[in-house]
Amino acid sequence: MNPLLGLGLLLAGLLTVEGLLKPNFSPENHEAVSQGQGGKGKGTVAQELAKHNADFGLKLFKKLSFHTPDNNIFFSPWSISMAFSMLSLGAQDSTLAEIKEGFNFRSIPEKDLHEGFHYLIRRLNQRNPDHRLGLGNALFIDQKVKPQQKFLTEVKNMYEADTIPTNFQNSENAQKQINNYVTRWKHEFDPKETKEDDFLLDRNKTVKVPMMFHVGMYKVGRDDQLSCTVLEMPYQSNFTAIFVLPDEGKMKQVEEALGLDTFDRWQELLVRRVADVFVPRLTITSKYDLKKMLSHLGISKIFEEHGDLTRISPHRNLKVGEAVHKATLKMDEKGTEGAAGSGAQTLPMETPIRVKINHRFLLMIWETKMNNLLFFGKIVNPSGR
Repeated sequence: MNPLLGLGLLLAGLLTVEGLLKPNFSPENHEAVSQGQGGKGKGTVAQELAKHNADFGLKLFKKLSFHTPDNNIFFSPWSISMAFSMLSLGAQDSTLAEIKEGFNFRSIPEKDLHEGFHYLIRRLNQRNPDHRLGLGNALFIDQKVKPQQKFLTEVKNMYEADTIPTNFQNSENAQKQINNYVTRWKHEFDPKETKEDDFLLDRNKTVKVPMMFHVGMYKVGRDDQLSCTVLEMPYQSNFTAIFVLPDEGKMKQVEEALGLDTFDRWQELLVRRVADVFVPRLTITSKYDLKKMLSHLGISKIFEEHGDLTRISPHRNLKVGEAVHKATLKMDEKGTEGAAGSGAQTLPMETPIRVKINHRFLLMIWETKMNNLLFFGKIVNPSGR
């Protein structure tokens, strides 16, 4: 049997926070990696890398939505980009060039690429009392393959990733091993405010969902050009969620216009004001075969026997045999112990704007200091069916 390189994407459960709907976000109080740890040069490279990652995420989302327009979509552009950048440490020639092209890495020198990811990983994995964030990857390597020590060292030092010997002849067990590296993230809400409500699936069909509620100060914007409402709901530290709610029947129009320039324009439209916010409680799990997923972007050699991964091992027929990405989004009232009910606000005397997320919407989770797109989703049916 030909040696296989198994790649498992570890998508750890993004955050445990003290309430997604608590609007006391203060990015000034949450500087991440110090200049001593990263330095201005690496930070600048990391910001550029984050921009490339967001662009990759948009391209991939559009492909996924085109092929499955009526399905829930939820994935981590950051996790996928990081995994394949890590894998590029072992790639050469046309295989390496294809990865760089598909992930928008072409203009970034190889040394800057890996140091930039290392800088971002360090930022995201910092300890913070207001959230737990664990992001990482693991390489599942056929137990018959002996990886080169240089590759193992770089994977561990640059990407804080483990390499795990796996028997790929037992594909079911290998799949289970990979999936065991996946957890989920939780958001706190006040359960007393949650009421059953309708979520519109299409013009003639609804589904009952638990609808969470909170009133507070939020950034809200109206994009008349694309017929959608944009809501920013910050976390307790330097992470934020952007909800995009297209008017009924306008999702395709919004999707087609998605781009970094659109994100910039939305930021200019956002105004901080009192808002009655309704968000469905939900759990969404998406699982993707990356071989199929990335083929839409022209990335295939790394999955084929004629690809070149000889910087991992001298085997000429080494290839990625298992490449699975699984992401779970969980938004409910549960959170860290003792945190419920905290974070009360004094609100200005003004009529609240009403933002009710009760039909298909887009969701983006960003790390705000680097503008790093961690998660991207489209929720068509919060019940997951």
